[in-house]
Amino acid sequence: MAKTIWLNKYITINPKIRFGKPCIRGMRIAVEDILNLIRMGYTADEVIKQYPDLTRKDIEAAIDFATQILRREEILVTR
Repeated sequence: MAKTIWLNKYITINPKIRFGKPCIRGMRIAVEDILNLIRMGYTADEVIKQYPDLTRKDIEAAIDFATQILRREEILVTR
């Protein structure tokens, strides 16, 4: 049975959801999806329009997560 790992309050990893990509709160919305929309010029409001289940905090968490990865900071598992 695949277990969901919570990396923080917003980012989860589960091998059965989106092939184990980091996702938002166990949903099928990957951090990568949010970052791609931002890269294409979407505002936070436009991202939320695409994914109504998201909040601004979710978007901030996705950006923070990517920043941690790029800085090679340790990511602490909270659960």
